Amino acid sequence: MLKVGLTGGIGAGKSSVARRLAERGAVIIDADALAREVVAPGTDGLAEIVTAFGAGVLTAGGELDRPALAAQVFGDDQARRRLEKIIHPRVRARTAELVAGAPAEAVVVNDVPLLVETGLAPSYHLVIVVEAGREVRVRRLVESRGMTAEQAGARIAAQADDTARRRAADVVLTNDGPLDELNAQVDRLYATRLRPYEENLRLRASARPDRRLHIADPDPTWPDQAARLIARIEHALPAGHPVSHIGSTAVPGLPAKDVIDLMLAVRTLDEADVLADRLAAAGFPKRSGEWVDNARGMPGETWPKRLHGGADPGRTVNLHVRVTGSPGWRFALLMRDHLRAVPEARDGYAAAKARWSAEHHDRYTYAEAKEPWFDEEARAADDWAESTGWQPDC
Repeated sequence: MLKVGLTGGIGAGKSSVARRLAERGAVIIDADALAREVVAPGTDGLAEIVTAFGAGVLTAGGELDRPALAAQVFGDDQARRRLEKIIHPRVRARTAELVAGAPAEAVVVNDVPLLVETGLAPSYHLVIVVEAGREVRVRRLVESRGMTAEQAGARIAAQADDTARRRAADVVLTNDGPLDELNAQVDRLYATRLRPYEENLRLRASARPDRRLHIADPDPTWPDQAARLIARIEHALPAGHPVSHIGSTAVPGLPAKDVIDLMLAVRTLDEADVLADRLAAAGFPKRSGEWVDNARGMPGETWPKRLHGGADPGRTVNLHVRVTGSPGWRFALLMRDHLRAVPEARDGYAAAKARWSAEHHDRYTYAEAKEPWFDEEARAADDWAESTGWQPDC
């Protein structure tokens, strides 16, 4: 099943997205609803809250008086953390029960208001963020929830800002307009990305990369995209398996194919094979066909590795799994760091890319055309490493 995290600031329209996804067939798990469920009358969660905050947080009927509790914790970080320690473990446990009960082919969407604030993003295959302008959100909160503009502004300010949410987002849905525009965005997302992603996960298949060659201008979001993927991989694996962003998208200012190359370091290739199922479940299945086991090194050398792809059709990924200290591992890190540190080398590579892409129109002949340049640049990178005392950073 595909596990999706859905979040957004108060008033952005997250609930509208959840409703539309449910209409399309997704299984929705509402964290707010679960947070109410685990502190309903008669639960041990409510009893623990009363012990922590006093009987004044109960109504005359014995239910949780949410405004009274909010008055105690709003603006008090210590009180808020105490409340979170009561509610969050219970919500996580109930969420796990609901996920376990969902069909194997389900798209399971966790509607979590504080997904970014609580650091949950790496636990999902994909994170969707709904956002809207501050004035739009304030107006919605005043009209739909009876808040004053000042109250709405305070609630917005207490949450993560848009920059932090975008950094965690694989998908951003903008909801400044009418509902039908938002619904159209959700429908496209569900049909073209979420359902194919779920099928790829279930079949342990990589999304098919576009065989056409296109060199994109440098994208300043590539490092953030890589960081999200790295966090997802490291969350899925035991500790001690560092993942690095490598390749052209890891070099600021360098044009590149819009492909995120990552490298997972392992002790042996047998260990890589043991980790393959975990990687596939996290959305990074092993590649089949021409890319399976080996990559060419310098002339006459073969550098063994395992190659995984991404099951997400919206983000092409190559995950190279190499043994720590091996020639291929060192070469990937050295070339990245050399191109980052030496502008002339980066600019020379950019010019060569433009020339090769004009001469070749598919990825494979383009890759072959690069080999002589890499042979020469590898020697320059080795000289740079020796002169600077460079050492791999992981």
